[in-house]
Amino acid sequence: MVKESGDDSAQFKRILSNPKYHELVRKRRRFAWTLSIIMLVIYYAFIVVIAFKPAILATQITSDSIITIGIPIGVGIILSAFILTWIFVMRANGAYDRLTSEIKELSK
Repeated sequence: MVKESGDDSAQFKRILSNPKYHELVRKRRRFAWTLSIIMLVIYYAFIVVIAFKPAILATQITSDSIITIGIPIGVGIILSAFILTWIFVMRANGAYDRLTSEIKELSK
């Protein structure tokens, strides 16, 4: 266990009392939940289609193709996870890092 010095404790209290810190936590939490809900909707919609209408995913892309429509949809679901993660990282590295830097400067 790490002991806090008096300076660290005071800085910690200044950060917690800073309204920008609460703004950062609120914005980051809302954005993360939004992206999580989007991913869950995509994933569970796919599962529901598999469970109740599997013939839709078994439909061939073209009449002479062995590839069904389920394959590109499955790949799209995987890609959507990467895209949502990339969106979060871009925002975290931009807006959230700027706000974190402001909070650090104000709490010194």
